[in-house]
Amino acid sequence: MKTDGLDLALVRSTTRAVGAAMFTENRVQAAPVVVSRRHLAQTQPQAIVLNSGCANAATGERGELDALATAAEAGRLLELEAEEILLCSTGVIGVRLPLNKMLPGLSEAASALSETGGEAAAEAIMTTDTRPKQASASGAGFCVGGMAKGAAMIHPKLATMLAIVTTDYPLEEGEAEKFLRPVVERSFNRISVDGDCSTNDTVILLANGAAEIERSEAGDREFERLLGQVCHELAEQIVKDAEGFTVLLEVDVRGAVSEAQAAAIAARIASSPLVKTAAFGHDPNWGRVMMAAGSAPWNGGYAELDPSKVTLAFNGTEVLVDGAHIDVAPAMEGPSCVIALDLGLGEGEASYLASDLSYEYVRLNAEYTT
Repeated sequence: MKTDGLDLALVRSTTRAVGAAMFTENRVQAAPVVVSRRHLAQTQPQAIVLNSGCANAATGERGELDALATAAEAGRLLELEAEEILLCSTGVIGVRLPLNKMLPGLSEAASALSETGGEAAAEAIMTTDTRPKQASASGAGFCVGGMAKGAAMIHPKLATMLAIVTTDYPLEEGEAEKFLRPVVERSFNRISVDGDCSTNDTVILLANGAAEIERSEAGDREFERLLGQVCHELAEQIVKDAEGFTVLLEVDVRGAVSEAQAAAIAARIASSPLVKTAAFGHDPNWGRVMMAAGSAPWNGGYAELDPSKVTLAFNGTEVLVDGAHIDVAPAMEGPSCVIALDLGLGEGEASYLASDLSYEYVRLNAEYTT
């Protein structure tokens, strides 16, 4: 756990913004998630308070009151309504938010707001991350930028992950979620470190139209593309900074009966401890991949798969063709492993990114609170 350094960030749109957010689907939801959902239902977000070191999760009614007090103080300092403030927390579950530090810290953060504060903000939200995570992209007269944190408890829907994306592209009220949701589904919801879904996951998009450009269908498509690019880069940075990371595991599934089933199979492979430990050992254990692919949960059963039609490759070398094993030795050394699976059933395809599972991951999480 992070014990010193920056641990509080404040993001504020100086031009009136619209926004949207997506949150964890865990049944145990942290106080900042509960309060932020409520605030989004009432008005458009204008600022975000993020803290690390304390998740403010499983803290009961008092945790909610602490979150509300944080929003109220941020609103006072920024001359906003408390409901215009969204909250993000990350850290140890079951620990109360230290308001005696949070509220004075908010005052300092508000007075230090700066257009050049992105690097410090990205550092402040780190917990077991080894480096800050940022990404940006520019279009015709506008830009998209973001920061994220995350290193473990990473698995859809979302993860112990915070991601803030901002843009000066003009959007109307109610439009932000339309752009954000499909992008999140193909980026942050397609990564896995350890198969555990957190209590605090949050992805927020703020759009303030400060670019003052004219909207067009082409502009919307370009914005959607750049938003996807930034979110994908942030998601990949999270996987590459996973606790105990040594190998980037990329799972590409095609030939499924639908995209949804392809995603289910890719997720099952990417989150399998046996597949992930094989990646750590640079072992092309195709049997583990087939085991995982054939047991992907889907609609109360398993996703469709015919073993006699499957073609499987490791790093471009086929080890199965139409279900028949090819006696070859794929090159497995190096910092990445691409598992490509063609099911031969339809047009559905999906990709997934994951980290391997190493001795260091076990050590870090065995000692997380001690």
